[in-house]
Amino acid sequence: MSSKNTLLEVRNLKTYFYTYRGVVKALEGVNLKLGYNEIMGLVGETGSGKSVTALSIMRLINPPGKILSGEIIFDGRDLLKLSKEEMREIRGKEISMIFQEPRAALNPVMRVGDQIAEAIETHEKLKKEELKNAVIDLLKKVGLPDPDRLINQYPHELSGGMAQRVVIAMAIAFKPKLLIADEPTSSLDVTIQAQILDLLEDLVSEMGSSVLFITHNLGVAAELCNKISVMYAGTVVESCDTYTIFDDPLHPYTVGLIKAVPKMGQRGELYVIEGELPDLVNPPPGCRFHPRCPKAMEICKRTPPKTIEIKPGHVVACHLYNEG
Repeated sequence: MSSKNTLLEVRNLKTYFYTYRGVVKALEGVNLKLGYNEIMGLVGETGSGKSVTALSIMRLINPPGKILSGEIIFDGRDLLKLSKEEMREIRGKEISMIFQEPRAALNPVMRVGDQIAEAIETHEKLKKEELKNAVIDLLKKVGLPDPDRLINQYPHELSGGMAQRVVIAMAIAFKPKLLIADEPTSSLDVTIQAQILDLLEDLVSEMGSSVLFITHNLGVAAELCNKISVMYAGTVVESCDTYTIFDDPLHPYTVGLIKAVPKMGQRGELYVIEGELPDLVNPPPGCRFHPRCPKAMEICKRTPPKTIEIKPGHVVACHLYNEG
């Protein structure tokens, strides 16, 4: 069973996609643990399985994708054992998601106010005037000016930062216990990124929510998150508190990611992890990182490493730390 301090625990999650090229083994035994009032960063290169993990938690994997096995324990319940109706009750109310591209998440032919109202009415029926007031209050909460005018605008009339704030307003309508943010600042300029991150931090503090923050940017994760899990090719290779991940990284992939972060005043070529992510239709045997790993051993080429706890709260999946 999950600890009483754990809001979300993902155990041995496998999600595959059945395509014409073959079976894409997108997630191969993912393990995550997120506590109450905790912000955890899920980091890794594009294609490492971060978004698929989020969609699996929300049970939004559609054909040709399929969740094959594992457990997703949320607040004491296994989400994979719930009916579709029970899961619909949880989505948007107890677990909300901020999608990566705000314009794609909004309906282009519906007014902003109607879209937020629709999200509210999914779980709560209000009178027309009460509903309008609730929408305006949400827009004010995310810092959008002149909400009375904004509710009658269409998504194409908004800037990127405004569209993202609208999506956040929809996500926080019911003060969810878990907020999943899938690279919510990747399409925004640096100034707006900082504003959105500050907004998220303030809202989470006010609501008491936990956050699974998905990003490929270690700098953003260091700024916002108090815990970080590192993903590579559909597996979690290391997880611990943010300070430790930068001060004492253990997995060679984590070490490579941190070395690749540009430093202030750095000159010359940036560090690059050699090679590229494997084809997950035919992933390498053993540890999926071994073809790129500077410390690969023979056992790495044939046996997947077990996830072990090196010290309290710091886990790693690497043969360098496995006994024997």
